[in-house]
Amino acid sequence: MAATDELISWGTPARLDRTGDSLLGRERELEQSHDFLSDPDGPRLVLVRGETGVGRSAFLRAVGGRLRAQGSAVLAVDCVPGDGERPLLLALRLVMALEEHRSASPRRPAGKLVTRALSAVDQRDPTAMQALFRASLTQATPLTIMVDDVQHADPESLAVLCQVDFSRLAPGVRLVVSAVRHVAQGRGGMSEGAPDAVGSGTSSYGRKAAEARAPGCDGPAGLLERLSGIEGARTVELSPLGPDDVSALVTRWLQAKPDAVLARQVGELTRGIPGAVDALLTGWTRRDGIRVADGHAFLGARTPIPVLPDDNAFVTALDTLGEPYRSVAAALSILGPLGRPALQLTAAWAGLSADTAYDGVCRLVESGILDQVPGPDGATAAGWTFWLPLTGHTVRERLSPVERSRLSAIAVEAIWSDAAGAGEATYPAAALLDEAELEAYLADRITDAGTRIDRERAVADLTAAAERVQPGTEDRAMLRWLQAATDLIVQPGARDLALQRYLRAAYVAGDYQSGRAIAETLLRNPGESLTAPELQAIAQLLVGVTGNQLDWRRLSRLATARWWDELPVPAVVKVSGQALALCHLARWQEAREMLSRTEAVWNTSPRVRVTPRVFGAAAELAMGRPEPFGRELAMPDASELPPGQVYALAGALFDEMAAGYDLDAAETLLRSRGLTGEVLPPLSRFLWHHLTGRWDEALESARRLLAIGRVQHPASDSYLLPARTATILLARGRTTSALRLMESMRVPEEAPPSCSMNAAEAEVLRVLGDRDGAEKVLRRGLDKAQAHAHVYGTEELWAPLAEVTAEAGRTAEAAVHMHRLEQLASRTGSGRARLRYLLASARVLRQDAPDTARDHLREAVELARSRGLPFETATTLVAAADAGAGPAALLHEAYELFGQTAAALWRFRTRTALREAGLSVPGRKQATAENDHLLATLLAEQLTTRQIATVLRLNEDAVVGRLTRLLARTGKRSRTELVTAVLTGTLDFF
Repeated sequence: MAATDELISWGTPARLDRTGDSLLGRERELEQSHDFLSDPDGPRLVLVRGETGVGRSAFLRAVGGRLRAQGSAVLAVDCVPGDGERPLLLALRLVMALEEHRSASPRRPAGKLVTRALSAVDQRDPTAMQALFRASLTQATPLTIMVDDVQHADPESLAVLCQVDFSRLAPGVRLVVSAVRHVAQGRGGMSEGAPDAVGSGTSSYGRKAAEARAPGCDGPAGLLERLSGIEGARTVELSPLGPDDVSALVTRWLQAKPDAVLARQVGELTRGIPGAVDALLTGWTRRDGIRVADGHAFLGARTPIPVLPDDNAFVTALDTLGEPYRSVAAALSILGPLGRPALQLTAAWAGLSADTAYDGVCRLVESGILDQVPGPDGATAAGWTFWLPLTGHTVRERLSPVERSRLSAIAVEAIWSDAAGAGEATYPAAALLDEAELEAYLADRITDAGTRIDRERAVADLTAAAERVQPGTEDRAMLRWLQAATDLIVQPGARDLALQRYLRAAYVAGDYQSGRAIAETLLRNPGESLTAPELQAIAQLLVGVTGNQLDWRRLSRLATARWWDELPVPAVVKVSGQALALCHLARWQEAREMLSRTEAVWNTSPRVRVTPRVFGAAAELAMGRPEPFGRELAMPDASELPPGQVYALAGALFDEMAAGYDLDAAETLLRSRGLTGEVLPPLSRFLWHHLTGRWDEALESARRLLAIGRVQHPASDSYLLPARTATILLARGRTTSALRLMESMRVPEEAPPSCSMNAAEAEVLRVLGDRDGAEKVLRRGLDKAQAHAHVYGTEELWAPLAEVTAEAGRTAEAAVHMHRLEQLASRTGSGRARLRYLLASARVLRQDAPDTARDHLREAVELARSRGLPFETATTLVAAADAGAGPAALLHEAYELFGQTAAALWRFRTRTALREAGLSVPGRKQATAENDHLLATLLAEQLTTRQIATVLRLNEDAVVGRLTRLLARTGKRSRTELVTAVLTGTLDFF
């Protein structure tokens, strides 16, 4: 039950769940290790190597678990930081573990090896310890010894291990050793010569690094390399996970599939290291930074990248190195993208000599903290980056604001100087970045540098970078840059313009709290540079963000003249803001009357009058008088408006047409302005995808919008997003999900009417067989619409109400509803209303006037085809074929259209109709898979057998039979097991 609740939740904070975890993406390595350790003639020494956080410990546990499961003895010995300071400690622990295991055998009592080993440790006698360890290994009973994190072990013990002849171990005795492996050669290879910019020759650390890699060395790194080179040893490399495995890991731990943005960020910040993925997700979930909707996970618009805690392994790996390495790493966390010149700048900032700074870089590369990027010649370094970007972010964020500002100013000046042609460096500034990355890097550094750099140039660069961000991609960065630009501006007029840009960006990005604060600040203290049209736009954005926050009480205050009268703004601004608030509240009559009274105030110039006139036309449309709105679709003042206002106006007009299912008028409007559905704002783009049958895209965007709280639609019906999402879910058999979605978006009493929500809920209840419940919902929706004088879109309520009353045998009452619906269609001229009337009347009149019903259906088919909405056309074709108003072949056409939208439930019903009509069903194998998938979906939606029978229009025995066959085909033993497989995505029907 809990899993299902989580799957169908909408907009809840994500939580990290690692229960029941098993290794992911390590199947090949697990099999390889198991084969090594299970083969009697296999290697006696197996090394497991990989980067910090790659999952070596978990891998060893998994290998040990498989060995124990087959009856093999396993001993685990873990090394920890600090062990390296205690000579022969690991060797002693291994002898003690071996003797303890041997003493457990009644045939082999414990000897005195432990006592002698303790003495060897006291005397620091590696020769004696080597003999004792060899004796323990040769006398041991069959077992596998697993030593984890051996990089922390003392060098003396590693030297003892290197001297063991593993070919002479007792039969069945194996040693598995795990250790960090930083593969420098995989990162371009460390050049021993210091860069020309900081001196020539070989640095002191360069010489030490070369010695440490020399054969026979005594350092820990060299001993580990010698251990891996022992004859007969085998090494298992644990590489970072690939993108698909990272996404699967995130899905498992969040119990939700990450969207493309979240998956990309996790992959880029962690480079596929599971420990880093864990740390990143932990940081985000602790701050509710990840939201879940319908089993999918999304990052909020302003969710910052978390900073790793001080005790995290990636942080301690740097901290343990001490100085000057921490200072070098800190500088490179900001200067690194500058490439090779960053080293000289780092030395100057940290007060280090050139050689010392280079030594620091070499040590950081050797330790796996930095990554060397080879230059064009392949022999020298072009620069250095952090091996793990999340570590680089953490190091940068741990700097004090002053340090971060100083270093950022250095970076900015270097880039500006290079752009001006002042630099003669071998590698240009920011050589490690492409053009887009450089722009974002520069904007970030300008933001951190603050007032240390030229303000005017900084503002220009920040604004340009922000304006090139595509909405919905890098919203957090864009808002940060715009805020920084605003803070840098001193001149009041320019600052007001910057705040306007910030306000518009916050609105688009969904940062409504910031948007409302900025808008109120500008309206309460308007600068002299702000014109009436600009203040009018600010007032409208204030109303818009308040509506998007679903703050109906505050919106009601904005609908009063008293609230606006307190502001020192022109009258046209007050009228526009109040009118829009009234429209958001669906107080259409009040809005229209107020605009009529104040026409002399707002009808002064094209830029000022266009929005109040559209508000008035929208109010007329909502009250059932579409003519004024029809005139606005031509956008008569467009040529005299700025491009941004034309775009916003076109989007608002599009939304109203999409709300009424008028795709032809909506797309004609877009074409007239040179626009397409793809460039619309997210909510409008969702409507376009829904109408055109691109339901996968519509559902994908709906999940994200609902997860981050983007619910309110700036149209005459505020809840189009959840309502039409519920329609998609229902069409795909997800009945409970649709109801839960609408329940989570339950419209409060003070909210405006939503015909779409009432219609969608009633449709789900009808599919589930709850006709009485559906009728109550429909009547409640009509009552609220009537209270607001709302007519537009009520055909979505009148038509099903006529049908349910007819189904209940109340034909006279149904006829009254049909008459109201016919009047509505005639009054509004809406093609959608006419279609709903034709379809509903055909159902109501089927028994008493079958000829009239068939005529209506034929007209409905012609009308639906002319309108070009795939799902609407398909349902119309099915209705016509079912009533004999057209050839049965119409079902094939409907079947294909339902397939385009993946409307599984309606496609199932059409298959049934095809068979009943004696027609073949295309693709028998595909049809069987679809049937199985739909049945499994209905089970996962927690429906009973009786409810499933109602939804599928089958009898209960038929459902039981289908379920039995489904269990047999999938190999599942129960409904619960089948549902679990569906929810976890481990069941593949196609």
